[in-house]
Amino acid sequence: MYEIFQKLLEEHHVTAYKVSKDTGISSATLSDWKKGRSNPKQDKLQKIANYFNVSLEYLMTGKEKEGGETYYINEETKEIAQDIFENKDLRMLFDVAKDSTPERLKAYYNMIRELERQEKGED
Repeated sequence: MYEIFQKLLEEHHVTAYKVSKDTGISSATLSDWKKGRSNPKQDKLQKIANYFNVSLEYLMTGKEKEGGETYYINEETKEIAQDIFENKDLRMLFDVAKDSTPERLKAYYNMIRELERQEKGED
């Protein structure tokens, strides 16, 4: 698994430290995986898979299931979710559900953005 993780780090031009900070998985945990001192738990593997927008299957094996399992139902939903993920304030307020429609996701996104504007007094 760690070899695939390293490959994803390189492909996405991020460091293990950044993944650690963004996912809440400690650097020590990542280091233990790398050195074979411990095995990743399912919840942490899923966080990493979500972070890189790959399936758990891909993270574990380097291969997708037949038919190419994806986390989001379409590209538009994926783009909105990525914007939410990259914005610290939005990410803290909203945990993206993979089965959200683009319309529903946009509505949540717009609502959160409007609340941010009101809080800053930008009415």
